Amino acid sequence: MDVEGTTLSLKDLLSPPPVMPWREFADWIRMSDEHEVVWGWIRNGYIPSHKVGKYVMVNVALLTQQLLEKERRA
Repeated sequence: MDVEGTTLSLKDLLSPPPVMPWREFADWIRMSDEHEVVWGWIRNGYIPSHKVGKYVMVNVALLTQQLLEKERRA
């Protein structure tokens, strides 16, 4: 699949990595033109993240779990 110049396989969509650098995460969710928005979400605690050394990593596994739990409650 080719979405906005990014080639994604079914594997990429079904099994994302448990954590990824925040800028890569922004690109992955198609917010590459809005990195500052994604950074704001992280800074305000809307997206779970963890600092590893000088890098801020988005906890994709935890975010997915939170979204699924929220969907189940709705």
